[in-house]
Amino acid sequence: MKQLFDTVSYSCSKIVTKTYSTSFSLATKMLSNSIRNDIYNIYGFVRLADEIVDSFHDYKKESLFNKFTEDLESALKEKISLNPILNAFQYTFHKYNIDKELVDAFMKSMRLDLHKTDYLTDQEYKDYIYGSADVVGLMCLKVFVKGDQIKYDNLKDTAMSLGSAFQKVNFLRDLKADFDELNRSYFPNADLSNLDEASKKEIIDDIESDFAKGLSGIKKLPIDAKFGVFMAYRYYRQLLKKLKKTPALKIKSTRIRVSNPKKIELLMRSYVKYQLNLL
Repeated sequence: MKQLFDTVSYSCSKIVTKTYSTSFSLATKMLSNSIRNDIYNIYGFVRLADEIVDSFHDYKKESLFNKFTEDLESALKEKISLNPILNAFQYTFHKYNIDKELVDAFMKSMRLDLHKTDYLTDQEYKDYIYGSADVVGLMCLKVFVKGDQIKYDNLKDTAMSLGSAFQKVNFLRDLKADFDELNRSYFPNADLSNLDEASKKEIIDDIESDFAKGLSGIKKLPIDAKFGVFMAYRYYRQLLKKLKKTPALKIKSTRIRVSNPKKIELLMRSYVKYQLNLL
């Protein structure tokens, strides 16, 4: 029965989420049961694509990505895939009528990571972030509003800002791995081989602006999604807080993390704010 295979597919996406990101998994657990599995399905898809371009160095990554792209297109068209992650994603894609342009933009940014290493202009930087992060936020937003186009349009800009903030924090946190191991430099107008405090402040100020816009949208989210997204927001704000206190040169040589006890503390404090309607 297809229903049994679908159940297995959704479980695979959940396992991918829990295995690859304890933080995102924790935030997703705070979502309503009615939408939680669909967010797992989206995350499983984007994580698998990202892993191909970022991790499979001993294999022909471009060939793997091309095959993944073909399988994706087939899954969306046929509404089934023998790849359980894509089978789960196509279900959520069709259930909420997610715009194919969002999927195409995401895949375009992922394909850039196969060869492009430097983002020299603000436009290149913005285009990459749109495809790698903003559109993922928009896919999730379609789930959060349960396909309601009016609510989606009203929250679209703030969802993109929040996605941008999350991605830029990731870039700053992963500076060592991206620059030293993958030879990538996402931030334009910044010498990452010798990151100084002025450049770091400029990057952080930009992220703070995105966070402010994103928070305004979180406050307007449906009750099913609000706490889970707020939890993710608090986690990334804590990461940014630690990055802000870390000397620029140290960011280049280490990976800043939020400890598990701190994550639990954030969860508890976030829940209190949520219950007291302080968002």
